[in-house]
Formats: sequence, structure tokens, C-alpha cells
Amino acid sequence: MIHFFYLACLLTFTDSVFSKRFGAPIKTNDRPIIGVLAQDVFNATPQRNAYIAASYVKFLESAGARVIPVMINRTEDEYKRLFNSINGVLIPGGGASLQSSGYSKTATIFYRLALEANSKGDYFPVWGTCLGFEMLTLLTSGESLLSQTNTRGVALPLNFTDDVRDGRLFREFPEELLKSLATERLTVNSHKWSITTESFNKSEKLKSFYRVLSTNSDGQNEFVSTMEAYDFPIYATQWHPEKNAFEWRRRYIPHSGRAIETGFYTAHFFISEGITLNLCLYNTHFFISEARKSLHSFPSVTEERKALIYNYKPEYTATLNAFEQLYYFD
Repeated sequence: MIHFFYLACLLTFTDSVFSKRFGAPIKTNDRPIIGVLAQDVFNATPQRNAYIAASYVKFLESAGARVIPVMINRTEDEYKRLFNSINGVLIPGGGASLQSSGYSKTATIFYRLALEANSKGDYFPVWGTCLGFEMLTLLTSGESLLSQTNTRGVALPLNFTDDVRDGRLFREFPEELLKSLATERLTVNSHKWSITTESFNKSEKLKSFYRVLSTNSDGQNEFVSTMEAYDFPIYATQWHPEKNAFEWRRRYIPHSGRAIETGFYTAHFFISEGITLNLCLYNTHFFISEARKSLHSFPSVTEERKALIYNYKPEYTATLNAFEQLYYFD
């Protein structure tokens, strides 16, 4: 009876943990490469048409990924080749137009390619932060549903929804860290636009596509702050997990131990997620990840090395803007 009970429980989890051949572990990629989308520079000059904040690069590298810059204003064929070479894409925060910028056009292409690939079983995760979060709501709904909120510079605790229990993103966060996230000001908000929960709930496209994991309020408007797609590896935070450990210019950015843990576990989920499954009588720990589930690769080591962010040097820019360091591109 006990053996039958264990077998029944094991079979329940087989599809999510093992490949079609019973007992064969899913292949994982131990050398993930993430593309970080560059964005337009205001008042561009030669060799400074686009930029990436170095904190996003460090954020991903801290969890064991390498990074390549996804340049703006390239051809769709170039983007398709790049998409087939990398293992995920991060759409960062910033100030670019969601309708007419090189940032928005590139994000649109990668979003479409990710939906097409994942629908065919070709795993490819997407992460959106702040402006990237807003970009994803636009791409999914097909319309701008954003409202202005008083959230330009404030750290907030997360108001977790009941759906967080069924979600993936916070599944491996330590219990004590989740308690801190719910009670302490650990998540940095640096945006003037948000999608209110009212607007989100009125959009059938958003409601059917995304699970809301947390909300926040500016004192007047409640807005969605963390979401993940139900059926695709697409995740988004209106808050900035990369700033806690790597940005120092703004006093409202928390640097406590719990704040640093928040950034680490968020990056860890996207790059190196650990999934614990309690298989009834046994506890088995499987190390699977979002980016590590993608088996895309560059055609050659030479092309891979040529594309990596290591070929570029970040500049110290804290005296000029809110970022400690920026990478600039043609």
C-alpha cells in the first residue's frame, strides 16, 4: 500500500520534472547567456546612441549567467539569429518610449519570438523590470493601460496576493525573506507609470495571461507590482531587484541584508532556480532553472565570445545620472 501511494505521487510530478522517457532527467544548460535589451540615449552622440545600466549585468552575473547586449535598431533577421543563440532576455527599466523607440521595437520582436518558441516547446524565458514590466503589459494587452502614480522614488513592502501560493517566482524564497518582503521596505520603485489593479482586472487579455503575485499602493492607487504568465516563462516586476546591491546614488534604495537577499533570490530564480518537490514519502531536490532550461547556443565559440558584454567597458556615471555605471553603444 505504501509503495503504491509513493508511486502515485511520483507519477503526479513526472511530467514537470522528467522528460517523456520515464526517469530521464531534463537537459539543462550550465552556461546560460542572457540578452539585456539596450535602450535609446536622450541627446545621442557618436558612439553613444544606446546604453545599458551595469547593475542589470551584475545582477545576472551574480546568479551565474553571462550577458550580451541586445542592440537597438537592428534587422529582424539579426534578432532572430541572436534569439536562437541566447537563453533568455531581460527588458530593463529606463525612460524610453513604449511606442516609438528602438527599445520598444526590439522588445516587441523578442516578445513575439519568445511566444512562438515557447508555444512549440522551445523554452525561452523573458524578464521585465519597471519599464520592461510596463512594456509587457502593452505587448500582451495591445493597448496602453497605464496610470500615473506617486512612485518615483520609494521602497515598499510587497502586498502578496493569494495567487502567490500557486506562483513560481517566489517559490524558493526562504520563508523569513518572504515575511520581510511583506513587512519591510525592500523593493525599490522608481517609476511614474503603473497599471492599477482596477485597469488590470478590466483587461481580459491581461487577466487570462498573467497571474498577479503582488500589489502595492502609492496611498491613493493600488497597482500591480509583480506578475508572471500562467503558461509561459514570462516574469515582470514593477520594482527593481538589481538596485539593492549595485546602485548607491539614491537614498531610498535599501542596502540591508534582507534587501540584498531579495535581489539575489530574484536573480537566482531567473538563472538558477532550485525546485523542491515533496514526493510524498521522500524529499527530492531538483536544480532546474528558467534560463538553464533553454538550450539555445551560438553557432561557434568565436561568435559567442565576440557578442559578450566583456567586450565593452562600463563608464562611471554616478556624477551625471542615477546609475553608478553605464555601458554605451553605437
